[in-house]
Amino acid sequence: MLSREQSKIRVLIVDDHELTRLSLSLALRSQLDMELVGLATNGQEAIDLVGQHHPDVVVLDLQMPVMDGLSASTHIKSTYPSTQILAYSSLDDPQTEVMIQTAKVDAFCKKDTSTLDLIRVVRQLSQRVKPS
Repeated sequence: MLSREQSKIRVLIVDDHELTRLSLSLALRSQLDMELVGLATNGQEAIDLVGQHHPDVVVLDLQMPVMDGLSASTHIKSTYPSTQILAYSSLDDPQTEVMIQTAKVDAFCKKDTSTLDLIRVVRQLSQRVKPS
């Protein structure tokens, strides 16, 4: 079995916009130390896929149909507390800061964050994952 240092960072992408999912998917798949374990279009799918694939990091949009990212993050953290959640949103208003402070997320990136910065944050979050 591979040690934590040798294993790939398992990432789940959750966003209701197909182009965003595709773009993030391509960016993460091009990283030798990352493995894309799934794509979800809403919070409920995210919860289901986390249970199936046990990702290290979930890149989670905050505004989605069926179940939003904040609700999904609460469910995910209650069952899988070591799963790291990167909230990913285009929101840019004062309520966003309050939402992020009360949410069960480990980091936040705006959608205009550069691809390299987002990948760096995913790597940083993966270092916090505790073996299950």
